[in-house]
Amino acid sequence: MRRKKIALLAGGWSGEREVSLKSGRAVYSALDKGKYEVTMYDPRDDLQALMEAKKEIDLAVILLHGRFGEDGRIQGLLDILKIPFLGSGVLSSAMAMNKNVAKEIYKGAGLRVAKGVLLKLDDDLSVEEISATLGPYTFVKPAAEGSSLGASLCRSNEELVFGIKQAFQHDREVMVEEYIEGREVTCCVLGNMALETLPLIEIVPKAGYRFFDYKAKYTSGATEEICPAHLSRDLAEGVEACAKRAHQALKCSVWSRSDMIIRDEEIYLLETNTIPGMTENSLFPLAAKAAGLSLSALLDKMINLSLTDSR
Repeated sequence: MRRKKIALLAGGWSGEREVSLKSGRAVYSALDKGKYEVTMYDPRDDLQALMEAKKEIDLAVILLHGRFGEDGRIQGLLDILKIPFLGSGVLSSAMAMNKNVAKEIYKGAGLRVAKGVLLKLDDDLSVEEISATLGPYTFVKPAAEGSSLGASLCRSNEELVFGIKQAFQHDREVMVEEYIEGREVTCCVLGNMALETLPLIEIVPKAGYRFFDYKAKYTSGATEEICPAHLSRDLAEGVEACAKRAHQALKCSVWSRSDMIIRDEEIYLLETNTIPGMTENSLFPLAAKAAGLSLSALLDKMINLSLTDSR
């Protein structure tokens, strides 16, 4: 049987470039070379080579995190080039990447979200009014950024001013939300029409980290990741149902990972990742391992979903 020709896209232009390259290297090593002929492309440097090889590629595996990779733009280019790809399409990727748009989709699907406000770069800011609306503790994040870049937990008006300023360095729109203190969990979803979930993970950053920020995500040993999470059966089923509903509401394909906070047995949707990290410290491979799937077997499953199911 002819080996499938896989184009592995990693690197790119975003602030998550180094994480993307680590994901790419991990996936390249795990892909079964007996089944797949794999070529890595960094679109920042190899876009012309990718375009020239378009007729030879059976499937592109996109591991470009952040802007120009996770926001629908590379997906649109691949559609134009008629290169099939693994994962969500243009619309789903764009909706999920913009956290404010995704939040409106969640609310329309009956999912619980944090109370918040959207700020634009030229708005007149009144941190006193924001604090009066949302409470003394707030969470600030760019509307369209990944890996918690530009995000901050603010416990005073002074921290809120700084947090908003920092977030605006990453985006022209910034979300300020009430800080929901609780247990942070994540749920990985596989599938298109028929969906399955992998074992849940509870995320517990260690002392010195206010929340699951960029350093806590990618520094080995900085966070305790409990998999399977120690949740009651009813609560676990609720988390899984929320993740599936988010996947469906955003029209995701093949895979997604939704992050949530549990407070007083109530589940709040935070965001959905359409291209989760696949590094040695990443959550999707951890959940797959807990389900008895090696990274190689997980990739086989995802590639099969991409090649056999319609989007």
